[in-house]
Amino acid sequence: MDIIIDQLPIVIKSLNIGFIQTLKLFFVTLIGAFPLGLIIAFGSMSRFLPLRYLTRFIVWIIRGTPLMLQMLIVYYFPGLVFHNNIWGSGEFGRFFAASVSFVINYACYFSEIYRGGIQGVPVGQEEAGLVLGMTKSQIFFKVTLLQMIKRIVPPISNEIITLVKDTSLARIIALQEIIWAGQAFMKGSQGISGQIWPLFFTAIYYLLFSGILTVLLSKLEKKLNYFR
Repeated sequence: MDIIIDQLPIVIKSLNIGFIQTLKLFFVTLIGAFPLGLIIAFGSMSRFLPLRYLTRFIVWIIRGTPLMLQMLIVYYFPGLVFHNNIWGSGEFGRFFAASVSFVINYACYFSEIYRGGIQGVPVGQEEAGLVLGMTKSQIFFKVTLLQMIKRIVPPISNEIITLVKDTSLARIIALQEIIWAGQAFMKGSQGISGQIWPLFFTAIYYLLFSGILTVLLSKLEKKLNYFR
């Protein structure tokens, strides 16, 4: 017990550094995936058939393959096939590659949620807007978008909570996120080795972060009950 108390400051400091990396990956993914997912959703609903089929084919591939595999391909493919490591070296290069993988993956999932939300709005409302002289862009932003947001908050919330845990997959390309930091004390890090208890401490970070997000998203969902 005394050994754990002595090692605790070192472990907490390392886990905090790893958690910051986890937070960065989380927020970068959301910032990139939210708008990209909407663009993909428009593509999958396009009346131009080649674009619609191509978009849906890409979404099918991304949703049908593991995120871990996608990260490995994104990170290693340019260097191994084209002999050009476009991501650069070091932690920044790994973070950049992981961010691109996460943004593309979650954008495809979000796009399907967006598409379901948009198509769930009654067509009669669009027709009524046209009769009132509104343009299609006005109808989308003033009528469809508001109702879509209300419909997509629950499934989007689930994806956001899943993203918190999925960030741990980035260690497959040696990104030093919080799980990597906790696992390092099993192999040997900062004079500590053969210790598994730091790995359990990482669960506390995930539980607290997920709990805070759950509360915030629940409050958001209640505020969007204006259509009931």
